[in-house]
Amino acid sequence: MMPAARESLLDAAYTALARRPWSAVRMVDVAAAAGVSRQTLYNEFGSKEGLARALVRREADGYLAGVERALATPADARDRLTATAEWTASAARENALVRAMLTGCWSERLPSPTLSAVPSSSAVPAQRRADGPLPSPGDFVAMVRDRAVAVLAGPGAAKPDTAELARSCELAVRLALSCVAAPPSEGNVADLVRTALPRQAV
Repeated sequence: MMPAARESLLDAAYTALARRPWSAVRMVDVAAAAGVSRQTLYNEFGSKEGLARALVRREADGYLAGVERALATPADARDRLTATAEWTASAARENALVRAMLTGCWSERLPSPTLSAVPSSSAVPAQRRADGPLPSPGDFVAMVRDRAVAVLAGPGAAKPDTAELARSCELAVRLALSCVAAPPSEGNVADLVRTALPRQAV
């Protein structure tokens, strides 16, 4: 099956989930919305659980791609970390699946696939990846922190500086997540991050 058709099915599942709880989303409706047969949907994802895993994996990848874009902004390290924190908070605000993945709080409306890998007999490489382990909130913090350190430290950075930078990167991510769980009453994520980051570390 073409990757475009897989994307159409995932788009249809995401749209359906925005309108009704996952328990009420029917495979036949997802297939019809994407313009393919139900058999094609099952061939691609195997089951509704497989579709849920693929949807969660896609939204996780989309969030991490946004992190990459924020870190790539031509600015100093503090501004890049601030942009990463802002992206984290806005992605979680706008996407219920991203919010659930980052906080570990899965509402009854959402699919909640197990984070550990599931046995996969799929011939579809993208589905085999979705059937692999899904990231936990702690995994996301570590991935974003490590990516930020790699981008901001650059090649040949001294180790002690890297340890301090890693702490600052983790702090920025954790502050963003706290704003997701409990939005600030005054100011915004950027203000919090700029105030909290030690100046010498970034």
